[in-house]
Amino acid sequence: MKPRKSAIQRTTKETDVSISVDIDGSGKTVAKTGIRFLDHLIVSFGTHAMLDLDVTAKSNDGITHHLVEDTAIVIGQAIDEALGDRSGIARFSRAAVPMDESLAEASIDLVRRPYYKLDLSLKGAIEDVSREDLEHFFQSLLQNMCCCVHLGVRYGENDHHKAEAAIKSLAVALRDAARPDKKRGIPSTKGLM
Repeated sequence: MKPRKSAIQRTTKETDVSISVDIDGSGKTVAKTGIRFLDHLIVSFGTHAMLDLDVTAKSNDGITHHLVEDTAIVIGQAIDEALGDRSGIARFSRAAVPMDESLAEASIDLVRRPYYKLDLSLKGAIEDVSREDLEHFFQSLLQNMCCCVHLGVRYGENDHHKAEAAIKSLAVALRDAARPDKKRGIPSTKGLM
Protein backbone atom coordinates (compact mmCIF):
# COMPACT_ATOMS: atom_id res chain seq x y z
CA MET A 1 0.00 0.00 0.00
CA LYS A 2 1.42 3.37 -0.99
CA PRO A 3 1.71 6.13 1.65
CA ARG A 4 -1.69 7.55 2.55
CA LYS A 5 -0.85 11.19 3.09
CA SER A 6 -2.06 14.52 1.85
CA ALA A 7 -1.57 18.22 2.44
CA ILE A 8 -4.03 20.94 1.49
CA GLN A 9 -3.72 24.71 1.69
CA ARG A 10 -6.91 26.73 1.23
CA THR A 11 -6.84 30.52 1.26
CA THR A 12 -9.94 32.65 0.77
CA LYS A 13 -10.97 36.18 1.72
CA GLU A 14 -12.48 34.60 4.85
CA THR A 15 -9.82 32.14 6.06
CA ASP A 16 -6.37 30.67 5.59
CA VAL A 17 -6.30 26.92 6.37
CA SER A 18 -3.40 24.48 6.08
CA ILE A 19 -3.85 20.78 6.81
CA SER A 20 -1.57 17.76 6.51
CA VAL A 21 -2.68 14.23 7.30
CA ASP A 22 -1.09 10.79 7.41
CA ILE A 23 -3.74 8.07 7.65
CA ASP A 24 -1.10 5.60 8.87
CA GLY A 25 0.31 7.85 11.56
CA SER A 26 0.65 7.40 15.30
CA GLY A 27 -1.95 9.93 16.47
CA LYS A 28 0.39 12.90 16.64
CA THR A 29 -1.96 15.84 16.24
CA VAL A 30 -1.44 19.58 16.39
CA ALA A 31 -4.34 22.02 16.06
CA LYS A 32 -3.93 25.79 15.94
CA THR A 33 -7.19 27.53 15.09
CA GLY A 34 -7.40 30.03 17.93
CA ILE A 35 -10.68 28.42 19.04
CA ARG A 36 -9.91 26.36 22.14
CA PHE A 37 -12.76 23.85 22.01
CA LEU A 38 -12.35 23.33 18.27
CA ASP A 39 -8.65 22.60 18.82
CA HIS A 40 -9.65 20.14 21.56
CA LEU A 41 -12.02 18.28 19.20
CA ILE A 42 -9.43 18.14 16.41
CA VAL A 43 -6.75 16.80 18.76
CA SER A 44 -9.18 14.19 20.11
CA PHE A 45 -10.10 13.19 16.55
CA GLY A 46 -6.51 12.79 15.33
CA THR A 47 -5.35 11.06 18.49
CA HIS A 48 -8.09 8.43 18.50
CA ALA A 49 -8.12 7.91 14.72
CA MET A 50 -4.34 7.41 14.96
CA LEU A 51 -3.85 10.01 12.25
CA ASP A 52 -0.87 12.30 12.14
CA LEU A 53 -2.81 15.52 11.70
CA ASP A 54 -1.43 19.05 11.56
CA VAL A 55 -4.03 21.83 11.40
CA THR A 56 -3.29 25.54 11.19
CA ALA A 57 -6.17 27.90 10.50
CA LYS A 58 -6.69 31.61 10.88
CA SER A 59 -9.53 33.95 10.18
CA ASN A 60 -9.12 36.70 7.59
CA ASP A 61 -12.53 38.26 8.27
CA GLY A 62 -12.94 37.79 12.05
CA ILE A 63 -16.02 35.58 11.65
CA THR A 64 -15.82 32.44 13.78
CA HIS A 65 -18.37 30.52 11.68
CA HIS A 66 -16.20 30.80 8.55
CA LEU A 67 -13.12 29.56 10.42
CA VAL A 68 -14.94 26.57 11.92
CA GLU A 69 -16.55 25.64 8.58
CA ASP A 70 -13.43 25.99 6.45
CA THR A 71 -11.28 24.06 8.92
CA ALA A 72 -13.73 21.14 8.80
CA ILE A 73 -13.96 21.28 5.00
CA VAL A 74 -10.21 21.07 4.57
CA ILE A 75 -9.75 18.30 7.17
CA GLY A 76 -12.41 16.27 5.35
CA GLN A 77 -10.85 16.92 1.94
CA ALA A 78 -7.40 15.96 3.22
CA ILE A 79 -8.68 12.66 4.61
CA ASP A 80 -10.55 11.94 1.37
CA GLU A 81 -7.44 12.65 -0.70
CA ALA A 82 -5.16 10.62 1.60
CA LEU A 83 -7.44 7.57 1.35
CA GLY A 84 -6.83 7.54 -2.43
CA ASP A 85 -8.77 4.91 -4.37
CA ARG A 86 -9.52 3.16 -1.04
CA SER A 87 -8.30 -0.21 -2.26
CA GLY A 88 -7.06 -2.73 0.27
CA ILE A 89 -9.02 -1.32 3.24
CA ALA A 90 -11.57 -2.82 5.60
CA ARG A 91 -14.12 -0.24 4.38
CA PHE A 92 -16.81 -0.69 7.07
CA SER A 93 -16.70 -0.08 10.81
CA ARG A 94 -18.66 1.11 13.78
CA ALA A 95 -17.74 2.33 17.24
CA ALA A 96 -19.53 3.30 20.42
CA VAL A 97 -17.66 5.61 22.78
CA PRO A 98 -18.83 6.61 26.26
CA MET A 99 -17.75 9.76 28.02
CA ASP A 100 -19.07 9.81 31.56
CA GLU A 101 -22.90 9.99 31.25
CA SER A 102 -22.85 10.35 27.44
CA LEU A 103 -22.69 7.69 24.75
CA ALA A 104 -22.08 8.31 21.05
CA GLU A 105 -22.06 5.86 18.15
CA ALA A 106 -20.56 6.09 14.68
CA SER A 107 -21.04 3.75 11.73
CA ILE A 108 -18.91 4.38 8.66
CA ASP A 109 -18.63 3.08 5.12
CA LEU A 110 -15.63 4.53 3.30
CA VAL A 111 -17.33 4.16 -0.08
CA ARG A 112 -16.91 7.36 -2.10
CA ARG A 113 -20.55 8.46 -1.80
CA PRO A 114 -21.04 11.43 0.51
CA TYR A 115 -23.95 10.87 2.86
CA TYR A 116 -24.27 11.58 6.54
CA LYS A 117 -26.90 11.31 9.25
CA LEU A 118 -26.00 13.40 12.30
CA ASP A 119 -27.68 13.81 15.67
CA LEU A 120 -25.52 15.44 18.34
CA SER A 121 -28.41 16.42 20.64
CA LEU A 122 -26.57 19.56 21.74
CA LYS A 123 -28.47 22.12 23.79
CA GLY A 124 -26.16 25.14 23.76
CA ALA A 125 -22.70 26.60 23.23
CA ILE A 126 -19.67 24.67 24.42
CA GLU A 127 -16.77 26.68 25.76
CA ASP A 128 -15.94 29.20 23.00
CA VAL A 129 -18.03 27.66 20.17
CA SER A 130 -21.75 28.11 19.50
CA ARG A 131 -24.00 25.05 19.14
CA GLU A 132 -24.69 25.97 15.52
CA ASP A 133 -20.99 26.22 14.69
CA LEU A 134 -20.22 22.88 16.37
CA GLU A 135 -22.97 21.16 14.43
CA HIS A 136 -21.73 22.80 11.24
CA PHE A 137 -18.18 21.60 11.99
CA PHE A 138 -19.38 18.00 12.12
CA GLN A 139 -21.58 18.44 9.02
CA SER A 140 -18.77 19.97 6.95
CA LEU A 141 -16.24 17.36 8.08
CA LEU A 142 -18.52 14.42 7.28
CA GLN A 143 -19.62 15.82 3.91
CA ASN A 144 -16.05 16.46 2.76
CA MET A 145 -14.66 13.08 3.86
CA CYS A 146 -16.71 11.77 0.92
CA CYS A 147 -18.06 8.66 2.61
CA CYS A 148 -21.21 7.41 4.34
CA VAL A 149 -21.41 8.12 8.08
CA HIS A 150 -24.15 7.79 10.66
CA LEU A 151 -23.10 9.59 13.83
CA GLY A 152 -25.31 10.14 16.83
CA VAL A 153 -25.32 10.78 20.53
CA ARG A 154 -27.60 8.16 22.08
CA TYR A 155 -27.88 9.95 25.41
CA GLY A 156 -26.12 12.38 27.73
CA GLU A 157 -26.59 15.54 29.74
CA ASN A 158 -23.31 17.45 29.37
CA ASP A 159 -22.86 18.98 25.90
CA HIS A 160 -19.06 18.91 26.19
CA HIS A 161 -19.20 15.17 26.89
CA LYS A 162 -21.66 14.58 24.02
CA ALA A 163 -19.51 16.40 21.44
CA GLU A 164 -16.33 14.72 22.63
CA ALA A 165 -17.89 11.24 22.64
CA ALA A 166 -19.16 11.92 19.10
CA ILE A 167 -15.76 12.96 17.70
CA LYS A 168 -14.05 10.04 19.42
CA SER A 169 -16.55 7.48 18.11
CA LEU A 170 -16.06 8.89 14.60
CA ALA A 171 -12.28 8.67 15.06
CA VAL A 172 -12.32 5.05 16.23
CA ALA A 173 -14.69 3.99 13.42
CA LEU A 174 -12.54 5.77 10.81
CA ARG A 175 -9.35 4.18 12.16
CA ASP A 176 -10.85 0.70 11.87
CA ALA A 177 -12.52 1.21 8.46
CA ALA A 178 -9.31 2.66 6.96
CA ARG A 179 -7.09 -0.14 8.26
CA PRO A 180 -5.30 -2.16 5.60
CA ASP A 181 -6.88 -5.50 4.76
CA LYS A 182 -4.51 -7.67 2.69
CA LYS A 183 -7.35 -9.96 1.63
CA ARG A 184 -9.10 -7.17 -0.25
CA GLY A 185 -8.42 -5.29 -3.44
CA ILE A 186 -11.16 -2.77 -4.16
CA PRO A 187 -13.68 -3.60 -1.40
CA SER A 188 -16.75 -3.36 -3.65
CA THR A 189 -18.74 -5.66 -5.90
CA LYS A 190 -18.70 -2.79 -8.45
CA GLY A 191 -14.92 -2.88 -8.73
CA LEU A 192 -14.51 0.76 -7.69
CA MET A 193 -15.34 2.88 -4.70
